[in-house]
Amino acid sequence: MPLEKGSLILLDYTAKIKDTDNIIETTIEEDAKKSGTHDPSRNYEPKLISVGEGWVLKGLDEALSTANEGDKMDVEISPDKGFGERDPSKIRMIPQRKLGDKSDEVSIGDEIEIEKRKGIVRYVGSGRVQLDFNHRYAGRVLLYNINVVKKIQTDDEKVKSLTRRWIPLKDDKIKFEIKGPILELFLPEETFLLDGIQIIKGAVSNEIFKYVPSIRSVKFIEEYVTREKDEKDSNVEEQEGKKVEEQEGKKVEEQKKKQ
Repeated sequence: MPLEKGSLILLDYTAKIKDTDNIIETTIEEDAKKSGTHDPSRNYEPKLISVGEGWVLKGLDEALSTANEGDKMDVEISPDKGFGERDPSKIRMIPQRKLGDKSDEVSIGDEIEIEKRKGIVRYVGSGRVQLDFNHRYAGRVLLYNINVVKKIQTDDEKVKSLTRRWIPLKDDKIKFEIKGPILELFLPEETFLLDGIQIIKGAVSNEIFKYVPSIRSVKFIEEYVTREKDEKDSNVEEQEGKKVEEQEGKKVEEQKKKQ
């Protein structure tokens, strides 16, 4: 049975530019390593997607609406359903000095921000810079190799997945209790100083209300955990280390006396 609109799924994919075969995005670590785009700081894993809700490119969304859990397929996406057609009016020539103190360091292919817009440097010369404000992949046909890994069914799985979508936590760090219409979500200390944490809480709540309609209230509970045990363990290790050093020192002294 095809996936319904609003289905939450985990999707593995590798996206390429059709005419160059260059990988522009992937959830698969092996593909990232092969393409030379591997980022060791990133966690490669299937991506959470809500089918038909605009979480991905239109062309990919449409393909997912005909897919089933477990399907593997290749999807070709035209520019009008991808990053759009190229618009010549979005290309501007500006004085290089307008880029500020580091204007002399600018080179072709750099992405820079000016007047709150991001543009790609296409030309540098004679004191002028050509900026392209089209998306980097505008006008390109894309190829997606996708694998619908799983359709998320249970409320517990939905709460955990939606929380991880907004808050960068490992599975074992996400703790919560569903008490009838109330969800109590425990936040560990490493989340307290996240940029925009209040906005993030609102986003998590809204998505949980949407995808788990039985939940009518979300309570975020800041959880502080004592470090007393860790400190005790550390002190014990330190004392044991000192004992070992003392014993080794005594052995050395005894050997010297014998000599």
